[in-house]
Amino acid sequence: MHFDPQERLGLFIDGTHLYGASRNLGFDVDYKNLLGFFRRQARLVRASYYTALLENDDYSPLRPLVDWLGYNGYAVVTKPAREFTDAGGRRRVRGDISVEMTVDVLSLAPRLDHAVIFAGDGDLRRMVEGAQQLGLRVSVLSTIRTQPGMIADELRRQADQFIDLADIAPDITRRQVEPRPRPQPARPAERPRATPAEPFRDPVDLPD
Repeated sequence: MHFDPQERLGLFIDGTHLYGASRNLGFDVDYKNLLGFFRRQARLVRASYYTALLENDDYSPLRPLVDWLGYNGYAVVTKPAREFTDAGGRRRVRGDISVEMTVDVLSLAPRLDHAVIFAGDGDLRRMVEGAQQLGLRVSVLSTIRTQPGMIADELRRQADQFIDLADIAPDITRRQVEPRPRPQPARPAERPRATPAEPFRDPVDLPD
């Protein structure tokens, strides 16, 4: 893994992909540590996080994470997720953020020297090629340590540098500062605290 401390760096994170890759590797991402890690590598200009949200949900457990990121150094880009019923009668959700990421990478290219793309979709190969033609060095961050790997071969080959998420896991893993107390049963009048939910995969089954 190579970074030039003087280069201008941009991070572009497919939130669903990062979540899935980290969970398959067995750890949770600490987004504060993630930002700090890349700030130590180079001159970080922008860190963008992309995800899709269902607009008709009164409350999505993903929203607290999105709100936290927006107040803690990330440019958050959301789009409406599309809900539909498949042939088997199951409710499913789609949310593809590749267009939003492509527009941002190419429009920010004049202000960057190096773009790190957290993604695995082979459809992004052409975006990486276009950024390289504009003079950017492009690294792609995903993992091949799972079975199967989570990055398309054509995207990995197009990148100037491939970074396996497993290699930087110790630097971006959520750390416990002190032992976690044993869970206590909730009192009848108390409601369990909500926890962040898994970002939408493409597609995802929803309960009927």
